[in-house]
Amino acid sequence: MENKEVIDYIKTLTRQEQRNMPYEDFVKMIENLSTEEMIEVSKIYGYPVFIRKCMGILQHKIPILQDGAAAIIENQKGEILLQSRKDNDKWGLPGGCQEAGERFQDVVIREIKEETNLDVKEEDLELIDIVSGLSRKNEYPNGDVVINNTALYHITNYSGNLAWDEESKDMKFFSLDNLPENQNDPDLIKVYINKKRK
Repeated sequence: MENKEVIDYIKTLTRQEQRNMPYEDFVKMIENLSTEEMIEVSKIYGYPVFIRKCMGILQHKIPILQDGAAAIIENQKGEILLQSRKDNDKWGLPGGCQEAGERFQDVVIREIKEETNLDVKEEDLELIDIVSGLSRKNEYPNGDVVINNTALYHITNYSGNLAWDEESKDMKFFSLDNLPENQNDPDLIKVYINKKRK
């Protein structure tokens, strides 16, 4: 197959078919792609999934660094929006992983739209902090271990009607005094609370 045909073929695969493709077939398919074409394929898979796929049998053994962004979305009552995640049954902030070449601002705006259906403008993003280190270590049900480097943003100006995608079971605003115990991102929320108190 020509390189463009390879990319077009990968686009036709379901998410499950992409992930279940045998490693040897995957390598043969992509080994002649240019760097730009590899980036394009990584966006189809999602960058972290693509990197894992390239690791073959080591994919669940090697912790990877994963960059991304998350949002503290605050309503007029001072409550923050949390989503109940399907993959680990915990409450977490809207956010996600950075794609190759994507700016953190673009990550958080994209992830908010995908996960909450809310619209946010770049000028309404307030950077709280870049949160990194072992407090950002996560283990996923499929065996992946990642250490996230997360750009944490605060947002009070947004529009749209709240709705969630297949990653979430529920989504609602919580008072800082009444947060759920089973949190996915307690370190990020703690950073926000500490900054707010200063």
